[in-house]
Amino acid sequence: MGRAARQGSRRPVVLVVEDDRAARFAISGTFRALGLDVLEADSCESASRGLDARPDVVVTDLCLPDGDAIELIPKLHAMYDDVPVFVVTGHGSIDLAVRAVKCGAEDFLTKPVDLHALYKVVRSAADRRSPRESGSRRRLASNAMLAATRPAAEASTPQSDAMKRVEEQVERLRSMDCTVLLLGETGTGKSVLAKRIHSVGARQGGPFVDINCAGLTREFVESELFGHERGAFTGAQAAKSGLLDEADGGTLFLDEIGDVDAAVQPKLLKVLEEKRFRRMGDVRERSVDVRLIAATHHDLLALVAQKRFRADLYYRVSTVTIRVPALRERREDILPLCQEMLAKLDPDKEVGLSRDAREALLAHRWPGNLRELKNVLERSLVLRSGPVIRGEELRFDEPTAPRQSTAPPPSRTLSEMEREHIRVALAAEDGRVEAAARRLGIPRSTLYQRIKAYGLEPAKRGRGPQLSDPPDSSRAPISTGRPPGSDRMR
Repeated sequence: MGRAARQGSRRPVVLVVEDDRAARFAISGTFRALGLDVLEADSCESASRGLDARPDVVVTDLCLPDGDAIELIPKLHAMYDDVPVFVVTGHGSIDLAVRAVKCGAEDFLTKPVDLHALYKVVRSAADRRSPRESGSRRRLASNAMLAATRPAAEASTPQSDAMKRVEEQVERLRSMDCTVLLLGETGTGKSVLAKRIHSVGARQGGPFVDINCAGLTREFVESELFGHERGAFTGAQAAKSGLLDEADGGTLFLDEIGDVDAAVQPKLLKVLEEKRFRRMGDVRERSVDVRLIAATHHDLLALVAQKRFRADLYYRVSTVTIRVPALRERREDILPLCQEMLAKLDPDKEVGLSRDAREALLAHRWPGNLRELKNVLERSLVLRSGPVIRGEELRFDEPTAPRQSTAPPPSRTLSEMEREHIRVALAAEDGRVEAAARRLGIPRSTLYQRIKAYGLEPAKRGRGPQLSDPPDSSRAPISTGRPPGSDRMR
């Protein structure tokens, strides 16, 4: 069926990529009988040609004559980065299928596949997308590349100065391959920003692998990161590659790195410094080439002072530091974000906001940030009685007690907080630099450098450190988080 003919149709279009003719015929026939338009392909090459037809959903076999879904998915998402891709796999090739999901596949199913179950998930994915007639909402290759350069968690150009600064910082990272530390409260979109940094950098063609370190045991983190050999621990029935293996040549994103167990931190430091690691239960070292992006809502310098986070690891992961602002610090973006989220949550209807609803959304403190905003809007869509959401139809989750945020205060930079930690440590040690260095967990020479850079003067015994005016850190849009004069990261 030609493109012009389909543009007037509301039937979702599915691209089925399967080299087995009988299997392809069964899937395509079922889809057509249940009301879907179907395009067919039997290889990666023919599937790439089928992308010109702009399918709503893609169903592909894992192994094809000229490649596999791992190679095909990036091509699909390069043209239509929101198209759902379902991978069908046989022969128990689960590890490879998991890799496909990590590369962006919506889900995978094992052969022999239940055709009606497959239809249900495909139809559900197609229904979540905008109608085919809304051509302005369809992102083609050029639009996808443009969207990749925009701020995290949104597609429109930011209005707030806070997010404009973040955008400028990300632009500077296009030609850099250094580690990046993202700081910010929970729900501000740090993981989305990490994906965008990867997508605009030199490693955009490589894998993006993420792991959330919060609440994970030391054994689980080690097993997930480094992998393990058979018999490394109880239940290790077979050897397993880790996420470092999966991320080789690409980016590894460690979310909530402040929660990484102290026993794992030196191993992670070795990976960053030497590009080598050892699987659990293995005596051989393996080489790996990854870029690390880390994120946390913790004050890592406070954890360093408490000896809960290694100082040398902190300076490795914070080569470039970006603070993601809380939603209350970027109120100019709230209403545009609401319109975008509403369009995605209910694409079939034009939902507006009344004046009192807009005022309520702007006045709220948003302790849960973007995540809370989405929940409030989803709830309002259920409660609304007309095409416009009114103020009384908004339901906010107010905390029962004052919220204790562990994120950096909005008015203080990372350098200012580090200066304060050093000042407090010197005061606690009565101005003795060597003792203060031990308290902070950093070399004495490093502390001397920081004292000089921040204008701190260890005073005579009993008076505490004397403070001069702090250096103007606002001129540098990207904080390196490294001691002045230290060697550059390898």
